[in-house]
Amino acid sequence: MTTPVCTSASNSGARTTVRPGYPSFASYVRDRQPVLLRTARSLTANPCDAEDLLQTALTKTYVAWDRIEDHRALDGYVRRALLNTRTSQWRKRKVDEFTCDELPEPEPVPGLEDPAEQQALHDAMWRAILKLPARQRAMVVLRYYEDLSESQTAEVLGVSIGTVKSAVSRALGKLREDPELELARA
Repeated sequence: MTTPVCTSASNSGARTTVRPGYPSFASYVRDRQPVLLRTARSLTANPCDAEDLLQTALTKTYVAWDRIEDHRALDGYVRRALLNTRTSQWRKRKVDEFTCDELPEPEPVPGLEDPAEQQALHDAMWRAILKLPARQRAMVVLRYYEDLSESQTAEVLGVSIGTVKSAVSRALGKLREDPELELARA
């Protein structure tokens, strides 16, 4: 036989029972909040939403505090309140997606390449850059990907501007001759 957790509001005024465990709602929350918060976090993806969910469930528990007979079952009561509140939130959510017969595809813009081809060229370029010696690779990346000037590149690497110019020139020559880039451009 199970012991009722919550009695009706009509019986609550005449009852004078001693509650084992938690003499007040505040002591219950103080003792059990970390465990209940973990339960709330398992129901939501966002930690802030979990805190809001727990606060709502604790508010419902506080309202029913005088009607709860068996305080050993408080965790179950709060967990049920968490689950019911989360289910209500899920049902009330706004749906912004609608089904349609045809998928809206963007019209191709003349002059722009296929995104897959652009990605293939991008990947081929990085593979070619990785084949360069470390010093040339650093100069090309700083110069063209980080958009630094020749003097800024020289300052970052601690070399002269002439060294940057010659090393970048040799690196660009190697990139022009890379067979993988020739295939990607064709």
